[in-house]
Amino acid sequence: MPTLNNRRSTRHLWLRSTLRYSQKEALASSAMTATSDNFFNAFAIFIQASMSQLGLLTGFPQLFGALMQFLSLGIGSYFCRKNIIIVGATLQALGLVAMSILSIWRPENAVWYFIALAMLHHGLLNLVQPHWRAWMGNIVPPKRRGKFFASRSRITMLASLAIFIIGGGLLTLTSSIDLAWLGFSLLFLIAAVGRFSSAWLLYKMHDPQVQIQQKVLNSTWLKLRDAWQDPVFKQYSLLVATMQSMVAISAPFFAVYMLNNLQFSYIEFVLTGVASIATQFITLKFWGKFSDKFGNRLVMIITCSMIPFVPMLWLFSGDFTYILIIQAVSGLWWSGFSLSTVNYLYDIRPHQADFATYAAMQAGLSAALVFIGSIVGGVIASFAQPFAQISGLDNILSHSIFVVFLASSIGRLCVVAYFIPRLQEPTIRQRPKMLDIVLRVSRFNAISGVNFDWLTVTKKRKK
Repeated sequence: MPTLNNRRSTRHLWLRSTLRYSQKEALASSAMTATSDNFFNAFAIFIQASMSQLGLLTGFPQLFGALMQFLSLGIGSYFCRKNIIIVGATLQALGLVAMSILSIWRPENAVWYFIALAMLHHGLLNLVQPHWRAWMGNIVPPKRRGKFFASRSRITMLASLAIFIIGGGLLTLTSSIDLAWLGFSLLFLIAAVGRFSSAWLLYKMHDPQVQIQQKVLNSTWLKLRDAWQDPVFKQYSLLVATMQSMVAISAPFFAVYMLNNLQFSYIEFVLTGVASIATQFITLKFWGKFSDKFGNRLVMIITCSMIPFVPMLWLFSGDFTYILIIQAVSGLWWSGFSLSTVNYLYDIRPHQADFATYAAMQAGLSAALVFIGSIVGGVIASFAQPFAQISGLDNILSHSIFVVFLASSIGRLCVVAYFIPRLQEPTIRQRPKMLDIVLRVSRFNAISGVNFDWLTVTKKRKK
């Protein structure tokens, strides 16, 4: 019979090995993250997606992903979480291989095939995510969570940025010799290899939970219903979701404007994204300290008041340096908005409430409204030129996409005007500092900011 010391020694060995594999997995999966978040729109433009199809490419995967996240609760009642994660990662890799083949084949309905593959990609990502979060939250010791996930996020960020830049260089090189299809095919193939490697590393990791955790779906829906009856949470959720919906109106068309209208090379397109993403990460620490001192509500007010003006800035010049500056400014505001909204959600949830339920409700609502916003954006973009001519604004709105940018700005201003006065200051309560609320940077985008996964709360260590 194993002694207590032997059991501790065994746990120490598998834990150290698993955490080491997890850091390597972050590096491997970064190839997929950088590609899916930043090159999908560029590829859709390359295969001549219409304005309305670009809107669908933004909306359908988000909505399907949210539905799959809820479905994952039920699947977890029948299958081991590690198996769900490995199978999901493998299927994602196969989907990326299919995208690589699609870029070579390019059939008549290539855009619709690509939208379907993007839906599969985001659906599997959201199916896997809750189980991965539960797995890592259970095995990483509380005292190491902050340091571990901070290190993992840095690996993800740096590797993703590197792949993003390399991908831009690859596409620029291949497009210069009229082989852009080859560049996209290689890019998707690199992402697939990264995800296959990620699945293998996940397989080698240890999960102490081998029994299936039975979940009662009825209780989950009851929790969601109770969360929605909280008026403060409802106002907060509607603010975040409607803001993201207004952003979705214009989000797909910045790539169209840069690649088609301004004739940016792929490397210039990538560098504009890097300017925003890098600014977001650099300023996260500043916004964290600011919110600790002055509160998350004030950060939300400041950033929400500035975000509506970002699309308007694109109307004044198409100079590459000017666009870089706009993207850096945008990154500053999105960084504060993303961090403050996550922390604000922690502040307003009732004591002892299930944070995951509140986060799932907010994410689901956002996905539904992003879907609506992207559809509206596609419709506006399709009729933008006739509108500009009829209204006599065609001289001012020299590009039809400017109508979409202007519509997005007006929508964002309306959201701010309605919701900000109704945004309540959370009741002062004892809560961990920002770094004690363990957040994982799961995705990042040049247009819509950093996406966080909330994992757990660590106990504040005494000094």
